[in-house]
Amino acid sequence: MISSGATPNTALSLAISMFLLMDPIGNVPMFLATLKDLSPSRQRRVIFRELVIALIVIILFAFVGEYLLKILDISQPSLLISGGIILFLIALKMIFPPDKETTGAIQKEPFIVPLAIPLIAGPSVLAAVMVYSRHLQQGWVLYISIFMAWVVTAIVLLAASNLKKALGERGLIACERLMGLILTLISVQMFLEGVALIQK
Repeated sequence: MISSGATPNTALSLAISMFLLMDPIGNVPMFLATLKDLSPSRQRRVIFRELVIALIVIILFAFVGEYLLKILDISQPSLLISGGIILFLIALKMIFPPDKETTGAIQKEPFIVPLAIPLIAGPSVLAAVMVYSRHLQQGWVLYISIFMAWVVTAIVLLAASNLKKALGERGLIACERLMGLILTLISVQMFLEGVALIQK
């Protein structure tokens, strides 16, 4: 799935992976519930602000990720195997989501938490960009992929109200299950690449 060479297919593959990890379709109900007390125009402004904050955090982790891994002396096979396991666990939660719990009152206009972090820039996204930053020789491919995934995520979340009306609750659930299935395939491929590097 991950190629060290810089090709359009590599950028597109990484962008799809990042988009699946950001899980904008699965986050639509949470965004709408969190911002339900705001006017539609204010909702869009808050969502865009949180998207920008999430993008900054993700790019920061992509920039410092390689240096952090060098300091910790983590090998590439270990990174791929652990990254594959993390993505697999995230995919399982998307396919078989746990019962959603209420966590008390949410402030009327959230800032950074929980929309930017962890709903968009969650642990799985940050771990993935660290994996990719170590594996890719051309760092610009990762930044392009992050931006591509972010743009599509922004479009989905800014149209959250319309999307929920169009797909309905069942439609959103079905889309999230499908995204989880695709992410499962990506995680298994990442795991196998790590195992193959050990055997060389």
